[in-house]
Amino acid sequence: MILALLLAASTTQGREPLGVFDGWGAFRDREPARCFAIAVPARTGRRPAWRPFASIARWPGQRRGDVLFVRLSAARGDDTPVTLSVGERRFRLTGHGSGVWSPDAATDHTLVAALRGQHSMSIEAVSARGEPFADTYLLTGAATAIDAATLGCAGG
Repeated sequence: MILALLLAASTTQGREPLGVFDGWGAFRDREPARCFAIAVPARTGRRPAWRPFASIARWPGQRRGDVLFVRLSAARGDDTPVTLSVGERRFRLTGHGSGVWSPDAATDHTLVAALRGQHSMSIEAVSARGEPFADTYLLTGAATAIDAATLGCAGG
């Protein structure tokens, strides 16, 4: 669903589709220059008030590698932990409200490597109302979309 919206917005926002790979899409934005892979969750623990997504982005002008950003399906309490699980690996994320990300570049690098070859990832948190929830993403196509985003910004 979000992939269709991004594809539709491509020409009006300077966004170029690089490909859709199963449930993941890859895109390039001109301003600011960035490329990213993006997906919506296959399952959420609640009916979201907005469109949750997970993205892996790179900004070639800033020489930033693959950076994880997730919009959760619910706003979380700022003092509550957020854990991303992929395979047997667990990663602690940081952020505010419904936006979370890796705490540093080393975690981004390890996390993106862990996504490759896995079937799903889930992000668990506690909402601002104190209710636990989880958003689950299928990873089929994720590695290919991340690679397409990397190639889309190569040389930039």
